[in-house]
Amino acid sequence: MKVLVFGKTGQVARELSRRSPEGWEMTTLGREDADLCDPESCAEAINIRRPDAVINAAAYTAVDRAETQEDLARRINAYSPAAMAQAAASICIPFLHISSDYVFDGASSIPQRPDCPTSPVNAYGRTKLAGEEAVRAAGGKYAILRTSWVFSSHGTNFVKTMLRLGREHDVLSIVSDQIGGPTPAADIASALVRMADCLTAESEHGGVFHFSGAPEVSWANFAREIFSQARISCTVREISTTEYPTPARRPANSRLDCHSLASKFGIERPDWRTGLAMVLQELEASA
Repeated sequence: MKVLVFGKTGQVARELSRRSPEGWEMTTLGREDADLCDPESCAEAINIRRPDAVINAAAYTAVDRAETQEDLARRINAYSPAAMAQAAASICIPFLHISSDYVFDGASSIPQRPDCPTSPVNAYGRTKLAGEEAVRAAGGKYAILRTSWVFSSHGTNFVKTMLRLGREHDVLSIVSDQIGGPTPAADIASALVRMADCLTAESEHGGVFHFSGAPEVSWANFAREIFSQARISCTVREISTTEYPTPARRPANSRLDCHSLASKFGIERPDWRTGLAMVLQELEASA
């Protein structure tokens, strides 16, 4: 099966390239192959290569910067995915797209289902929601996978930031009133591989799904587990969101209800603590 992946150096894209199953011919596209600021080049990449499935693992993810660059974020997170989805629909192949918990406002006290009302509270969330709407409007076979708090041994993420800061400071103040499910990029990649297999082989699968790690924790307790596993002697001081202002508002509740993904694809939520241990091993081996 020929699978085309938009994204080459991002967390999920790098994990996808490491998990290409036997029988797959996976091609990952970087900026030099398809400019996400140019929707037409993204569509052209699909039309030229004629794959059996497309996975969009690329996005504008600078949440705070998006507050002043919303037009750029929308071009990358909405207009280009729209062009990709339309191109995939035109040749009748499935299109898989990664989205975010930030499409919700986080005001609910329960885990959000895929059919819960969306109401993003920041520019990044608005652009990701616009991308979802464009993918659905393309009219092809699609799967949108919303996820949260992604981490890996690659790129910039909370785990790597905490490892650096924890070694530099004795005490760190971390937000404790935002709750979510940290998600290893490796597990997202494995989920996308299974979903792509199902979507190319069957007709009834598709729609919007949620995938995040378990159990849910606060950022503060996530940091504590990172320090514990990494054997870093850094104390976590819990603070509220109001004590750590950022340009972009964050949802207080980022918990995602992942039952529909398990029901349709047999994909269960991963234990992020196991994924964390694997990431730490990779980082230690590469140090």
